Formats: sequence, structure tokens, C-alpha cells
Amino acid sequence: MSVYRVTEIIGTSSTSWEDAAAEAIRTAAGTLRDLRVAEVVKLDIHLDEGGAIT
Repeated sequence: MSVYRVTEIIGTSSTSWEDAAAEAIRTAAGTLRDLRVAEVVKLDIHLDEGGAIT
């Protein structure tokens, strides 16, 4: 039997969601051991007052 801990991390990038996920994993790897699986659960897009993607 195995027990796993689920930790939520949030990454941001002005380039892509892949860059945001990679940066979040790199940062988390500095303090968490044995990272083996990551799941992207939610994607958000920020818009400025004119409606342009920022």
C-alpha cells in the first residue's frame, strides 16, 4: 500500500502554460522530494481593461 501527498502549486508565465508549469515544478523541486507526477488542473487568462490578453 502506498500513501501520496498532493500539493498544489501555482506557476505563472507571460509566454505559455508549459513555461508556467515547468517553472512551478522547478521551484517545488527545491523543497519537495521524489516528484514524479504533475497535473495541470486549471488555466487562467488575464485580460486588461480593453479586453486584450496580458
